Amino acid sequence: MLLKLKRTPGLYLVGFMACGKTTIGYSLAEELGWSFVDIDREIENSEGKTISQIFKERGESAFRDLETERIRARVSLVESGKPCVVALGGGAFVQPRNWDLIENNGVTVWLDCPFETIRKRLGDDTSRPLAADRNGLAQLYEDRRPLYSRADFRVEVETENIPEVVQKILRLPIF
Repeated sequence: MLLKLKRTPGLYLVGFMACGKTTIGYSLAEELGWSFVDIDREIENSEGKTISQIFKERGESAFRDLETERIRARVSLVESGKPCVVALGGGAFVQPRNWDLIENNGVTVWLDCPFETIRKRLGDDTSRPLAADRNGLAQLYEDRRPLYSRADFRVEVETENIPEVVQKILRLPIF
């Protein structure tokens, strides 16, 4: 693995939906004493609508524009010296324009969670727009894996023990 010196104190968690980005990110930020941001929650709060509503009313393309806008704003704050753990939505990192924004502005960590675990965590939840099609979910998971693998680091999430996963991240050579 090629390690590059990153100029900003941002840590971006990437991975498939329900892999634990928000839960792990919140705990990691607490451990580091940094702020934590979930990009999807920021979008929902600013728009006053759920992600599903935005998808339904305005389409995925409009949602992706909002997502990029929020990521750009967070990258700017991180660049100004405000350390932050950022949980990206499952599709954010696979968008080339978002990857370009964060590639040199922090460290990316792929939370790699087995598909069966994701399926269990999703259960009957259909509030996630791209999870509604359960038949296509496995294909979406497989399609995104090579794109997630571009992250600076990969951490396997094979447990529900959040402190254990946080410790795996803290043992990465960036700390």
